[in-house]
Amino acid sequence: MENQIKQKLNRQITNSQEKLPIRIVQFGGGNFMRGFTDYVIDRLNKEAGFHAGIVNVQPTPNGSVHKLEEQDNLYTLFTRGIKKGEIIDEKKIISAIQKSVNPYTNYNEFLDLAKEEELEFIFSNTTETGIAYDETENSIQGPHKNFPAKVTVLLYERFKHFNGSPEKGLRIIPCELIEDNAFALRDIILKYATLWKLEESFAQWIHESSYFHNTLVDRIVPGYPKDDVENYEEQLDYEDQNMVVSETFLLFVIQDAGNLKERIPFSKINEQILVVDDIQPYRLRKVRILNGGHTLMLAPAILSGKETVKESIDDSFVGKFLTDAIFNEVNPTLGLDETELKDFAEEVFDRFRNPFIKHYLASIALYFVSKFKVRVLPSLLTYVEKNNTLPLNLTFALASLIRFYQGNFGEKTLPMNDDEGIITKFKEIWTGEDYGRVAELALSEKTFWDTDLTQVKGLKEAVAKALYEIDHNEIKTAYNNFVEFNS
Repeated sequence: MENQIKQKLNRQITNSQEKLPIRIVQFGGGNFMRGFTDYVIDRLNKEAGFHAGIVNVQPTPNGSVHKLEEQDNLYTLFTRGIKKGEIIDEKKIISAIQKSVNPYTNYNEFLDLAKEEELEFIFSNTTETGIAYDETENSIQGPHKNFPAKVTVLLYERFKHFNGSPEKGLRIIPCELIEDNAFALRDIILKYATLWKLEESFAQWIHESSYFHNTLVDRIVPGYPKDDVENYEEQLDYEDQNMVVSETFLLFVIQDAGNLKERIPFSKINEQILVVDDIQPYRLRKVRILNGGHTLMLAPAILSGKETVKESIDDSFVGKFLTDAIFNEVNPTLGLDETELKDFAEEVFDRFRNPFIKHYLASIALYFVSKFKVRVLPSLLTYVEKNNTLPLNLTFALASLIRFYQGNFGEKTLPMNDDEGIITKFKEIWTGEDYGRVAELALSEKTFWDTDLTQVKGLKEAVAKALYEIDHNEIKTAYNNFVEFNS
């Protein structure tokens, strides 16, 4: 019936009333965790007999775990995207979360989690700013706002309850997007132990009985589909106020410690989850190909009149420009297996083509210079070092960035969104019309690049030529003239 009132999602109507033992405490129940970690655990439970229940802990005072509790901690995950050229459009109910706890309204319930006999893991995603030390949290008495402080209390309660038993240490697997995230969290926990004057044996228990796994996570999870909610609601025969939309791609790289593979059967589900000794090569691959791909195509795409990533990758010029740059100039600088790099790059391009996600170029332009410095410039410099010649696509991308910061292109105002000092410096650089002078000033500005790029042989002249061509031709013609001149 079109006007039929739907029943709110609950465990009775979904026949998912099995009680799972609490093996995981999760800090942060936002879109990413529900579309990533909880999805993985749910698959492990249903396909690999992992039998692990999650308790979702509200990380901030103004959170909304009560909304999940109202649906028996169930929600629908829509997974949509392109995989090997095929459109994927799936939905499933995620049932791994057993309960949600608000430590700000029921602190004792939070502390009691430490006493769970089968508790083994802590997962988290509290944003990049979550793993931070707050010296004002100078007492063990809670509730604490600071995330590492909460973890310290939970670990200390467990240490006391089980009399420091080495078998009751936990495995901490944070998903925050900072380098060495688990080690950073561990160090802050130990700082709180010192600040609160906790016994030395607790710090020793942290070192010897708990494992901290650094991670690299990657999945786009837009979350609740507020712009198209009616379309999603029509696909459900129940009411779900917590539905989540995610792309199909998933990468979870975890640094091994204490035989993690024996504790979680990741290999039994068909997902790209890698337990490795060193995650740095995978981090480098992601930064240079995925993030670097976004960044190096940004200015040429915007100067071509494109507005979204999909529109750019589908364009005959921008798409080929990006493909040539990644496969011929970026991948050869990484020193990793060629087949793995090729497969990863093709997955990245599938993600860029995802018709269900509208990723605006203007949003990628935020802090464009610093992103280029970290994500693209190392590939350019390594290519020069290895080949003693310039990578023409990366060089053209650099020139396009410099042209972007003039602020206008034709009658169009460009979406500059950077530190005021960088924008002001580019205004000074662009006061003249001598492209050689502009190239020299921009490339020699160490506040942009942390180095003087005019020292790279031929780069200043090549950038000046590209700038001239961009200003006197359509972008595709400018690129072709630039490549022909430098070939």
